Amino acid sequence: MSQVFFIGAGPGDPDLITVKGRDIIARADLIIYAGSLVNPAVLAVARPDARIEDSAGMDLARTTELLVGCVREGKVAARVHTGDPSIYGAIAEQMAELDKAGIGYTVVPGVSSAFAGAAALKCELTLPEVSQTVILTRIGGRTPVPEKESLASLAAHGATMVIFLSVGEMDRVVEALRTGYTDDTPVAVVYKASWPEEKIVRGTIADIASKVESAGLAKTALIFVGRAIAPGVMQAYSKLYDSEFRHGYRG
Repeated sequence: MSQVFFIGAGPGDPDLITVKGRDIIARADLIIYAGSLVNPAVLAVARPDARIEDSAGMDLARTTELLVGCVREGKVAARVHTGDPSIYGAIAEQMAELDKAGIGYTVVPGVSSAFAGAAALKCELTLPEVSQTVILTRIGGRTPVPEKESLASLAAHGATMVIFLSVGEMDRVVEALRTGYTDDTPVAVVYKASWPEEKIVRGTIADIASKVESAGLAKTALIFVGRAIAPGVMQAYSKLYDSEFRHGYRG
């Protein structure tokens, strides 16, 4: 049945899109992609006759018009977002408009930049006796965050934190983090994780802001915070491969 597919294109490396997502793009009649963030290389599999539109200059009404029109013509539409569309993907409003129009849709998950960044750092975000919680968040800006979810409030947990859409406000980020972390807490900023131009800046809460400024990073980067991201931080092994630990499966 003809419908709309919201596809997570992954963090940047065109090989990090799922097989399912790539297959849908390969057969879609209409492809609308977030041109400011999605690597155009993921569209290389598109049919020669597919209509490809960059949504960077479109508003919600226009993207909805194109998607609805495509499906009503009996065709397949692929709405391609960066990373995984469930995290800061702005798909909820698009799905709400399609619901109003009676148009079916499917969401195809993708590899989040949070996990591409962790891979670049070669770290495990959840380490035994170090951190068993990962908080994905952002600092408030033009889009506010609920007061109970302010960065300062979340910092009180001391968990591993991945902060999106905030590298341009490093001074504010550091000020908020200091309410829950000590100044020697490891911080890493990963710019364009998995892209050829990927860059990593490591530091601590005490010096990361100046290092990021020196590196000229102001957007398209993630901030990782917590002891789990420090190289060589392993304190205790998990029980998964312990010869004395009995369980049904090993990962």
